Amino acid sequence: MDGIDRIILDRLQADGTQTYAEIGSAAGLSASAVNDRLKRLKAEGVIRRMTADVDPAAVGLSLLAFVLVAVNDPQGQGRFRGAMKAAPEVLECHHVTGDFSYLLKLRLRDTAHLELFLMDRLKPLAGVDRTHTLIALSTVKETHILPSSLPGTVHA
Repeated sequence: MDGIDRIILDRLQADGTQTYAEIGSAAGLSASAVNDRLKRLKAEGVIRRMTADVDPAAVGLSLLAFVLVAVNDPQGQGRFRGAMKAAPEVLECHHVTGDFSYLLKLRLRDTAHLELFLMDRLKPLAGVDRTHTLIALSTVKETHILPSSLPGTVHA
């Protein structure tokens, strides 16, 4: 990945509705050259998908919660992971270090929806030993934009 790829990624992450001509203008390329680079970046797995950034509150999912989950049964790990992949409320599921096994990021309607998720979908899973839930009161920063470079980083 070179500097031009990084410009393309920065522009695309900032505003996915830009035309290839607009991106190309910023990167010093033609629209067709941008198209070729984007095809390559997709094929290489650098770009995983192109999506819309939807406001959770606008679609009725104003509650943001994080749940730490301890799974004590090694054979329950696969069932747990499968259930979390299938649960639409689960935005992220991370296997973590420390006293808990997983960290979940959830988007829900309200606390009643959270309670339903915990009692009906999470705690009944085999191997789930305990949970610890945190509710976000407000969000200072939430982004999916990855920096193409960080201070002190050298790129080829």
